[in-house]
Amino acid sequence: MKAIHVAKAATAAFALTLALGAYAQASSADANATAPAAAAPASPKAAKAANRALVKKVRHALARTKGLDPTHVYVKAVNGAVTLTGNCVSQEQINLAGEVAQKVDGVSSLTNSLSVKTPQ
Repeated sequence: MKAIHVAKAATAAFALTLALGAYAQASSADANATAPAAAAPASPKAAKAANRALVKKVRHALARTKGLDPTHVYVKAVNGAVTLTGNCVSQEQINLAGEVAQKVDGVSSLTNSLSVKTPQ
């Protein structure tokens, strides 16, 4: 009877060792597979916060620019890609808004969809 208990214990120990070794390998493989994704924001909440912060920085830069009325300029940011929409009173202001927004730290690309609208 003792031999059966010893054999069961040895088999259980071997199975446990084998399972832990397989688990350790799967974990390290998963860590290597997700390493490139670590450059992106960790969660959707963090991505939204980063987008909001970038919009705020671009709006601030536009507001501080002399010769530009950013009242009807709307800014959207998604992972560093900034889109300007709305209208300005002249083509010069549209060009200036694009130049200023492109220089803001964190802007990776810019889509300038502003249009000219004369004041009424």
